[in-house]
Amino acid sequence: MIKIRLRKSAPARILIRGANWVGDAIMTTPVIRAVRKNFPEAEIWILVKPWVAPVFHNNPFVDRVLIYDDSGRHKKGWGTIRLAKDLRQYNFDLTVLMQNAFEAALITFLAGIPERLGYDTDARALLLNRCIKLNPGLKRVHLIDYYRGILKGGGLYDDGGTLDLFISESERRDAEQTLQDNGVDILKPVIAINPGATGGTAKRWFPNRFAELSAKLAEHFGVKVLIFGGPGDNALGEEISGLSGNVCVNLAGKTNLAQAFALIERCSLFITNDSGLMHAAAALGINQVAIIGSTNHITTPPSNTNSRIVRVPVPCSPCMKPECRYEHHQCMDNISVDMVFNEAVAMMGSSNS
Repeated sequence: MIKIRLRKSAPARILIRGANWVGDAIMTTPVIRAVRKNFPEAEIWILVKPWVAPVFHNNPFVDRVLIYDDSGRHKKGWGTIRLAKDLRQYNFDLTVLMQNAFEAALITFLAGIPERLGYDTDARALLLNRCIKLNPGLKRVHLIDYYRGILKGGGLYDDGGTLDLFISESERRDAEQTLQDNGVDILKPVIAINPGATGGTAKRWFPNRFAELSAKLAEHFGVKVLIFGGPGDNALGEEISGLSGNVCVNLAGKTNLAQAFALIERCSLFITNDSGLMHAAAALGINQVAIIGSTNHITTPPSNTNSRIVRVPVPCSPCMKPECRYEHHQCMDNISVDMVFNEAVAMMGSSNS
């Protein structure tokens, strides 16, 4: 085990290279909290791609969020050198690499950060002077625990696996206003679906089934059903809303990520594909039903105890492919509307008991 000690002559400055996807970023938050507790006097900065930044904007364990502008100033090539130069000016003492890529180690090496901690993935061992050998067993546990393995490898205190996602009071007020503006009765359960997912169609349950599910939920609970999603999901939301008999409020593409987090916090039930927002709901402790097909139900399921997974095992799952290679999408086709509806009703019943 390697033990990290930082300078005592002045407040240490630590850079965490964050994960590139929203769900992964949320699953790194236990490590960030633990780094703060290991080094309470240090300044903790995090470097992330712009679409991930809202995960950390209200996080009290982070002092500053730096943006990795890989479509502009930090675009690959000379932009990589420019990013290293930008980081060098801050005189970081330690970097903790959540991202596994060679580039992450290279940038922090070129930035002259003296302590560089991370896994020995992607042929980057020579760039990390605090290099952790990746135990193959860590690839078979929840991704939260995979990230926490960095703490153990660095001889650091582990603060547990609880996820962090913080909502400001102004964001909460805006969420309430959004619900009222869309005719949602806030005295009744707020029920939402999240029919999108990045990385292809393999992770997506079918629009017609989300629509049928929404119609059944609306009738059973006497509510409108919110539809969540990013800018590319608006048309999907409109399709589902129309097929449902217009019992839905389509918010897909109409909120930014921070607004989506605040609205999810207000939900009584969140029904979702495997996605970044699934992990947001887990971090916020929201009742949820996760529909899992092509992805790994062991390594990346929702981590909150008040969640249920709907999954039908098939021989080719988890394939981790963006599209169904056999074109039958059996892992999702075998999941019926009634299966998800029954789990949703049972979840709501257990939360009210």
